[in-house]
Amino acid sequence: QVQLVESGGGLVQAGGSLRLSCAASGRTFSSYVMGWFRQAPGKEREFVATISWTDGITDYADSVKGRFTISRENAKKTVFLQMNSLKPEDTAVYYCAAKLGYSGRGPYEYTYWGQGTQVTVSS
Repeated sequence: QVQLVESGGGLVQAGGSLRLSCAASGRTFSSYVMGWFRQAPGKEREFVATISWTDGITDYADSVKGRFTISRENAKKTVFLQMNSLKPEDTAVYYCAAKLGYSGRGPYEYTYWGQGTQVTVSS
């Protein structure tokens, strides 16, 4: 079993920055892909970024490319999402997720999910 706990959300003005963390526990993660997704009110959950635990290969949604950076710290089993130049349209609940195997952008591909952390960007 895998447990994921997100932290770091909050309220920030447009143009500001936040750093989200996802602490993973429960098993080894050498074959896992970690992802960040977000869900705004009334909208479907959408892909933000992924990182392979093994080789660090990353993937980003076009809407966040160049502004967000996903990274990992293996020793602490923690994945980060550094969010810069935030926009009001980035407002959402952000979720950390994990899956075995290859990277994917579909939320349905992911087996384990955290409880989510709210990010609100004011204009």
